[in-house]
Amino acid sequence: MKSLEELARIREEAKRQLELREGTGGPRIVIGMGTCGIAAGARETLMAVLDELGKRNLNNVTVTQTGCVGLCEQEPLMEVILPGRPKVTYGRVDANRARQIVASHVVNGNIIGDWVIARE
Repeated sequence: MKSLEELARIREEAKRQLELREGTGGPRIVIGMGTCGIAAGARETLMAVLDELGKRNLNNVTVTQTGCVGLCEQEPLMEVILPGRPKVTYGRVDANRARQIVASHVVNGNIIGDWVIARE
């Protein structure tokens, strides 16, 4: 850090990231971060979701983590909950799929059926 402007920029970015994890009322994304999920690449999936939401300036989407769901063979898991619509769980979500799910499902409301493993 070399200036107050840079510190302010870092602070705003940190606040934006925190808002993504604590937001309420809007769309919600839950990433399975149990040990099986992490071993399968869930950290990269989470980072891709946060990056894609940031690129699209989607500040109303809450991103949270959960532990093991018991579907280890389908990890990394990603749940998408849109207000007023049933929860959709996607399986084997790598970083590339995560970005596509954000674009298709979260932004446009179009479920990618081939990757769905459960619907509420």
